[in-house]
Formats: sequence, structure tokens, C-alpha cells
Amino acid sequence: MLEQKSFSARFKIASARVLKSDGRFHDSELVPRQMDEAIRRLHDEFGCKVINISLSDPARPASTKPSAWAAVLDDLARELDLIIVVAAGNRNDLASSFGAAREEVVNRYPQYLFDPGNRLLEPGTAANVITVGSISVGNGLRADDDVAVRAITGSDQPSPFSRIGPGVSEIVKPDFVDYGGTCLFDGAAQQLLKGDSRSEAGIICPNSNYLAGLLGSKCGTSLAAPLLAHKAAILREAFPQASANLIRTLLALSSEVPAMAKTLLSGFDHDDIVRIVGNGVSQLDRALYSNDNRVILYDEAVIHSDHFLVYELPIPEDFQSTKGSKRIDVALAFDPPTRRTREDYLGHTMSFDLFRGRTLADVFDACRKWLASEQGEPLKIDGKYRCKLEPSITRRGASTLQRATYLASKDISHYGDTWHLVVRCESGWSPVSDQRFAIAVEMSHEADIQLHSRLQERLRVRV
Repeated sequence: MLEQKSFSARFKIASARVLKSDGRFHDSELVPRQMDEAIRRLHDEFGCKVINISLSDPARPASTKPSAWAAVLDDLARELDLIIVVAAGNRNDLASSFGAAREEVVNRYPQYLFDPGNRLLEPGTAANVITVGSISVGNGLRADDDVAVRAITGSDQPSPFSRIGPGVSEIVKPDFVDYGGTCLFDGAAQQLLKGDSRSEAGIICPNSNYLAGLLGSKCGTSLAAPLLAHKAAILREAFPQASANLIRTLLALSSEVPAMAKTLLSGFDHDDIVRIVGNGVSQLDRALYSNDNRVILYDEAVIHSDHFLVYELPIPEDFQSTKGSKRIDVALAFDPPTRRTREDYLGHTMSFDLFRGRTLADVFDACRKWLASEQGEPLKIDGKYRCKLEPSITRRGASTLQRATYLASKDISHYGDTWHLVVRCESGWSPVSDQRFAIAVEMSHEADIQLHSRLQERLRVRV
């Protein structure tokens, strides 16, 4: 693994418009073809590596199969090594969906987010791209609002209009959330007040009616997606040789669910929270820089299907025995071939595990069941030697972008100073045996220890 270095970043922006001949989306032919042409042009002529698409098809909520549009984006992301960011889509019929009892939009928030009408829109199901939902900046209230105007959200909470996952085959979607504004309910007018009518509820952006003013405000996941694309662009400028997979891992590794959202959603189980906010909000400074007591290590590699790689992860003595909370976060990203005509959409699947207190030979023996050439029963490793990562493999294993966390508060020195991170690739229908991926590990400690200086040596990988 390579140690992450610090960079000062600049970034460039390019954009393209996909035209709709009759103002409507055509899932089967027109939009996928236009999207393919536009993205290839941006890549070939302008060298663009980050593409933002703040468009979605209101007639195509997520179902059991991805749309042709999503499939085209997955193919382009893999073929051209692109970061493609798409919006999760907005719920535009929110108030009217409650019929005469429109005030229920306030009373039933956030439970109504799980209604079938709130499923994310295509192409948000695309597996190799980043799908972004929305959270609020504030409650949207003004000082002179009367009692008829009621806030739906507080700060850092899921936007009332944001759509939720999961994606096809239970893939984690949206991948992230970012700031897209909120809306309020006006009881007197029995309607929603959105960001385009009051700036307090929206995000400041260029005004499409520039003659009336250069700046205006809007709300929507279409505003949240460019914020995430902006972060990805800065990371690609900072790490010009990095693959799209590595950028995705760094975004995931640096993400957190905001405290206010955690509080609001505390009554839901983990899977439901992920359906709303994904991995949370990515913090750019955490992705760009390591600190004395927080270090990021990463690697990019190619793995053969039905094989595994083992990374030796050095665990410094200070990290093991110093009092205080300690954590290890792992993020994995890969870009498998996809085929929308198949029930198993992904051509390969990948996963990872973290082992402690065992020798390298023990870990290899335990993983032999993933090697077709090996014979006999694999050695089973006791549960206490397998780190408890949350979410579990069962919850995250379907996704092409995975992130999990190990937490500890007690002394862990009895497990030794070398742990092992195992990355596996399991074959599917794809005839391509090689799968590229990126893996990143963040080690952090609550105490002020010199963790960075203890982790200068690069990790070694053995097959």
C-alpha cells in the first residue's frame, strides 16, 4: 500500500448538454445514445475525467433491472476510467401525494421517505457510477414567517424531496448525499415552499434568468450531485495518476453521516439509514490529507476472478495500547463489466475481510476455498480473530463501492503488530478474468499519537 501525500488542488470544469428532441426521455434509444456521444466527446476532445449528470427520468423509478441509460453509463465508466456522478432524483408530487391531508408531509417525515413513490430514478441505479441524494442546509424558515409556515427538516437532515435506494440487486444507493436544500409546508396555501421561491430553503446557484439577476436559488438532488462531482474533480487534480476506483474509495473513506441525520434516523435500522443517506457526506480535507493521528494508506491493483490478495497491515504499538477510541476504516471500489439482460447484473463481485492475531499462513489457509485449484477443507479462523466490520459483508457485498469500519476502545496489543486485510474476487458470468480495483485504509486514534510517523513503510501484497 502507498502512503497518501498532501497536495494543494486546482480543478477544471467542462460541461455538455444532452438534447431531448421532444422534451421527453426515451429510455430505450435516444437518451442512451446521446449520452454516450456527449460523454465520449467530453473525454476525447477535452480530457474530462469527472462527468456530472443532473438529469433523471421521472417515468423510470428503480426496478429489478437497470435502464439502458444506466447500463450505458456503467460501460463508459469502466471503459474510459471515468468518475460519473448522477442525481438520485426528486419527488415532485410530494404534497399532492397525501391527498387532502397535505400537512402529513410534515407529520410523516421522515417515515414517508420509504414509500414506494420515493424510489430513486434512473439512471441512479448504475453500479459503476456515483449516485447522490440530498440533505438540507437548514430548516428554511424566515424570522417573519407566521405559524402557518412549518419546517419539515432541520440542518443536515435528508431533504424532503430526496429519493432513496437500494439499487438493483440491493446495491447501496445513493452512494453519498450532499447539500441540495429543503422545502417547507405553507398551511394557509396548502402547498410546499421550495428553494426557487425562497433562498433560505435552497442552494445559491447561477440564475437561468440572468437578466433578472446573476444568482438565484434552487433545491434538488441536481444541486447536490455537482457538489460531490466538485470534490471528485479536486481529488483527480490532486492525484492525477489515480484511477476512478481510487477516487471513489477516497470519497467513501472520508464520508460520514451528519450528526443531525443520525439523531433523526436513530429509530431506523442500519439498512434503512443507508437507503436514505448511503455513506453520508464526503469530507474533502479528510480525503486529501493525513494527520499525525489519522493516516490513509491505499493501493491499486488487478485481481484474477476466484482469487484473493492479502495485505499486511502494520499496527503500531501506540495505536494498540494507548487509551482512547481507535478505528480502522476500509473502502473498496471496483468497476466490473455489466449486462442488463442478466439477472446477475455484475460480471464479478468483490469483498474484503480484516484478520488479527493470526499468521500469514493461517490467513492463506482460511481463504483457500476461493481458489479453484486448491483441494481439501480450508482452515477456519475463530470469530475473535476476524475483526467485526460494520456493515457486514452480507450488507455491503453486492456493491461496487464498499466501506466498513472496525472500532475498538480497549488495549488490542495481544493481537500482534501485523494484521491482514484480505481482498477477494468471485467470478460471475464475465469471460474477463482480470478485475481492477482500489483499496484504501484509514487508521485513526482519539489520542494525540504520532501514528503517521509510525506508518512510513509501505504495505506489501502477496498473492
